[in-house]
Amino acid sequence: MSAEYRSPSEQQRAEARREQILCAAATCFRNHGFHGASIALISKAAGMSAGHIYHYFDNKEAIIAAIVERDLEYLLTLSAQLRAAQDTREAMIEHVTEGVRRSLEPHDAGLKLEVVAEAARNPQVAEIVREADRVCRASLATTLRAIRRADGHDDDEGAIDTMVELLAAMFEGLMIRGIRNPQMDRAAVARRFQATVRQLLTQP
Repeated sequence: MSAEYRSPSEQQRAEARREQILCAAATCFRNHGFHGASIALISKAAGMSAGHIYHYFDNKEAIIAAIVERDLEYLLTLSAQLRAAQDTREAMIEHVTEGVRRSLEPHDAGLKLEVVAEAARNPQVAEIVREADRVCRASLATTLRAIRRADGHDDDEGAIDTMVELLAAMFEGLMIRGIRNPQMDRAAVARRFQATVRQLLTQP
């Protein structure tokens, strides 16, 4: 039997441990920043030894890569679900409310902003973040192109790219606004976002 083989139960335990580490690291990164969150601190939060963490991740950059990958998987799955909907445009507009809610969730926003801040200082983290962004933008562009073509619009790549950047700026900017102004009227903001997305998708 290969030494690399893992039974289904062993695989589940390994995935659970890995998720335990990611959750602990996310909390530490939010509360202490990337540099303040040492492996020792993460191991204490995870309730396991530092050596056990190194069994799953080579370093903190690898942990960030896994956190970014998890977020990317969610967004790619969402894009696929929207494209599979009977009316992709209306499905996207309907999902805006959930997108606003997630962007204004302080724990998620704090973590994502900390990762972006580290990307501004750390070339390795910058590469991780930019590659994930490239894949995410490509998936969103595919979804937008399908919506626009279904409505009879023949947009060039530049137009689609601009739409992608506008949507990204809206939701990523909302994370900062949620921290600056946590008392905002979220329902009103969600309605305005829906109207803006509808206009973006249907404009000539």
